[in-house]
Amino acid sequence: MSKVAEFNALNDEKPREECGVFGIYRNDDDIDAVVEVCSGLYSLQHRGQLSAGICVNDNGNFKCLKNSGVISEAFRSNALEELPNGKIAVGHVKHSVRKFEETELISGQPLLMRYKYGSLAIAHNGDITNKAKLYEKLKESGSIFQSNSNAELISYIIAGERIEADTIEEAVLRTMDKLEGAYSMVIVSPSKLIAVRDPHGFRPLCLGKMKNSYMVSSESCAFDSLGAEFVRDIKPGEVLVIDESGVHSYTEHCGGKTSMCIFEHIYVARPDSVLDNQSVHMFRMNVGKVLAEKYPVEADIVCGIPDSGVSCAIGYAAASGIPYGIAIIKNKYLGRTLSMDSDSLRKRTLEIKINVLKPTVCGKRVVIIDDSIVRGGTMAHIVELLKKAGAKEVHVRVASPPFKNSCYYGTSLPESEKLVANRMTTDELRQKIGADSLEYISVEDLLGCADSSDVNFCCACFSGDYPIGKPEEFFDKYSTKIKG
Repeated sequence: MSKVAEFNALNDEKPREECGVFGIYRNDDDIDAVVEVCSGLYSLQHRGQLSAGICVNDNGNFKCLKNSGVISEAFRSNALEELPNGKIAVGHVKHSVRKFEETELISGQPLLMRYKYGSLAIAHNGDITNKAKLYEKLKESGSIFQSNSNAELISYIIAGERIEADTIEEAVLRTMDKLEGAYSMVIVSPSKLIAVRDPHGFRPLCLGKMKNSYMVSSESCAFDSLGAEFVRDIKPGEVLVIDESGVHSYTEHCGGKTSMCIFEHIYVARPDSVLDNQSVHMFRMNVGKVLAEKYPVEADIVCGIPDSGVSCAIGYAAASGIPYGIAIIKNKYLGRTLSMDSDSLRKRTLEIKINVLKPTVCGKRVVIIDDSIVRGGTMAHIVELLKKAGAKEVHVRVASPPFKNSCYYGTSLPESEKLVANRMTTDELRQKIGADSLEYISVEDLLGCADSSDVNFCCACFSGDYPIGKPEEFFDKYSTKIKG
């Protein structure tokens, strides 16, 4: 087995996670921590529909509630009433490339652990790239793992570092010295809420405030939904500690080159979020404008594939003068198809998930814009639906460059060999999906769509330029597999 195959096999054992985290440190008697965390998670539901959980710290007594499914399924009936209105609480929604089994609830987050210095609850988003080495070292020292989650791995390291550290925040800072990869996480200790973002800033994390209480969220849209104030983004490499004396910032790991995941802006984040001072909606609008300028076409209507393609389509329409219209109706109660293993299941799900408004497209030349093409099946199905609905021509514009590489920092993508852009040229793919034309935005043009030059992006899934080295380098350095 090649080293790349071994790395992919390792990620099959420990699925890459694309998640949302939310935490609160409550300083107001009239605020219900459980209600606010649950409401915050609803705003982050797009980041994960596989499981949800909340953990509350009530004067040092921790209580968790977590289950599989979307939030309304995970927190059925009066389940939330079992949780106390504690001082500190944290929540998590998870998306994974692997099916969440009922027997694997222990790997759901927040992960609660108890050790010498009390309890810790951890909610994590991202992926640790040197996990093989860390797992092996911890197992050799006697650690017993009950799951394969990043959160459990990190909790063991923090517990070990706490023995030598004077405070929990010092233990977290020492833990960061050992971690490589992507980690935006919220930690609840017996008396503190701790927010941590990796030095590259792969995944977003931000600070908010409601009255005198502080909140931490994967995206700013959660604060808007709650009527809270967006304070600022947490810096790449920063550790933010909130306790009874206020907010404390530790920046020992800040200052290096950052690598914000560009796919957060293209697809993952909600359009009403602001990530590292960049409006997601405006970024997508800019992408649409560039696509119109670089790849014009004579057409009668521009349509976006919900949800992330809509802002791009509006930008394309504004720049081209072609009217914008709604053509694609999406069933929002079905999950993503890119992580499904069965081709037949993926096809049936697509048939249920997507429909076309025939009056919008019948007899017209249509420009359809999507955020990306991964395997190609979804776009082929959409083009077929549009033509069956009477569209004279279908011109596809893609708001990202061709996917040619898998992600090792937390975005749920198939292995590189399963990405259609690795097997076909653009014209071959155009023929496969049945489009009259097909054009992608370039990496250079995509980066130019950001309003600020202060943000550096990771585009490894398009370019193959991994900020922390290539997968082969991970295995040259850490040539051990997780066993058993």
